[in-house]
Amino acid sequence: MIWFIVPISIVICNDIMAYLFGFFFGRTPLIKLSPKKTWEGFIGGFFATVVFGFLFAYALSNYNYFVCPVDYSSETNSFIIDCEPSQLFHLQEYTLPSLLQSVFGWKTVQLFPFQIHSIALSTFASLIGPFGGFFASGFKRAFKIKDFADTIPGHGGIMDRFDCQYLMATFVHVYITSFIRGPNPSKVLQQLLVLQPEQQLQIFNILKSHLIEKGAIQQ
Repeated sequence: MIWFIVPISIVICNDIMAYLFGFFFGRTPLIKLSPKKTWEGFIGGFFATVVFGFLFAYALSNYNYFVCPVDYSSETNSFIIDCEPSQLFHLQEYTLPSLLQSVFGWKTVQLFPFQIHSIALSTFASLIGPFGGFFASGFKRAFKIKDFADTIPGHGGIMDRFDCQYLMATFVHVYITSFIRGPNPSKVLQQLLVLQPEQQLQIFNILKSHLIEKGAIQQ
């Protein structure tokens, strides 16, 4: 659930903080497609979102409810959320760069690895995510419409509220697939079973030689 809640929350945070920074400090227009967007709001929203994502990731990583998958127990006839969290959600010690050591006076800090990933998510949500909104604004201006629909009174349609979320959801999927999710043994086995017998035998011999070298099996 944490991979769902954190990305959605940081997009919302970026939207709010960019508005606040732009409202109070905005002077320089950012893009013609959205005249009310300013560089001050864009930059202020970025830093605020990174900080929020980092702290929010720490808060949620402490609870199994957010990091464990939901399973159904036939014995109790109920859903249970109990597991051994992955290494992403175990505190680990990191050595700070020398510059940060001189600033904070700490040599090491304890963080959840997921917090490091949250920085990447927050950076995308702040620097690239808003362009989903810019694209939607340009699209609406091209067709001379204010909103895509009137589903939500005063806010337009679903697309008007979730234009940045669609882009963020795509990024999160690619990010998890590329950097988080490891090989699935069952899928690997399924792929092996559809190979020709001689190909399976070749893979078997390679795997056998590898396991012998590792000492996992005897020759």
